[in-house]
Amino acid sequence: MVVEAGSPERLYRSRDNRVVAGVLGGVGEYLNVDPVAVRAVYVVLAALSGFFPPLVAYLILFFIIPEKPETKKDAV
Repeated sequence: MVVEAGSPERLYRSRDNRVVAGVLGGVGEYLNVDPVAVRAVYVVLAALSGFFPPLVAYLILFFIIPEKPETKKDAV
């Protein structure tokens, strides 16, 4: 898939900033925020809400958000 100049940014699961499935790393890349900060916010929200709702949200995002396509630079 070729991304043209001026096309809108897409949300993908990260291939580089991944701890479990790359969901939070991808959100961090999409928002131009450090993925560690996104993970920290996720852990705090999970702790405050009993862990189950954020876990379900993570699993839903895992199935909805596609993995970032490989680029020629990544394939080498």
